[in-house]
Amino acid sequence: MGARQIFEITGADRVAFLQGLVSNDLRKLAQGPVYAALLTPQGKFLADFFLIDAGEAVLLDTAAGLADDLARRLALYRLRADVGITPSPRQVMRGTGPAPAGALPDPRHPAMGWRLYGPEAGDDGTDWKEVRVEHLIPEAGAELIANESYILEAGFERINGVDFRKGCYVGQEVTARMKHKTELKKGLARLRIEGAAPVGTPITAEGREVGTLGTQSGGRALAMVRFDRVMGEMQAGTARLAPE
Repeated sequence: MGARQIFEITGADRVAFLQGLVSNDLRKLAQGPVYAALLTPQGKFLADFFLIDAGEAVLLDTAAGLADDLARRLALYRLRADVGITPSPRQVMRGTGPAPAGALPDPRHPAMGWRLYGPEAGDDGTDWKEVRVEHLIPEAGAELIANESYILEAGFERINGVDFRKGCYVGQEVTARMKHKTELKKGLARLRIEGAAPVGTPITAEGREVGTLGTQSGGRALAMVRFDRVMGEMQAGTARLAPE
């Protein structure tokens, strides 16, 4: 599991502050963790994270590599709101086996198991790449690229990361337009793969660009592709790909 950073969002305005920024509905916090993203005003992905109701604070759990930029952006939006954003000493453990006391379900998919917030980090040895490839779960830095990806193309509706009834948030207009007025021509797909290539390698077929290679596991790979260009034989570096 990649390193995580947890922030504590405190203050009387914490829920309203987040509600106006992120892609999911904070009213769902009473039912458990909420998975969401922060977008640019143009609707492009910046960071994804889990939000957890911790009583006097909302915990924000994000990839360590996204944390500094995310905290800076949140601080810019804070203005005069009664909101504090501070790093938390809490860490996260996760797994897919029997859930320990206090563990919370990963809201993206039942196969992603549980998350436990406390003094220790780690997991139970689950092959997370295998699980993500099997269930088309994107990850920041692989299938989710800051300032480039659109969350609907990455499958956020399917993995419970976006709400279309919550009202305004940053990037909401573009996201809603993609949902209601266009048919997605590009998106996350699972392909068969022989060989391997680095994440981000261009996928081509008959000299045309098909998309970009993502996470690979067990002879299968995630890829962000143009649906109309996926065909029987494709290449990514020295790897060969085909539809499942």
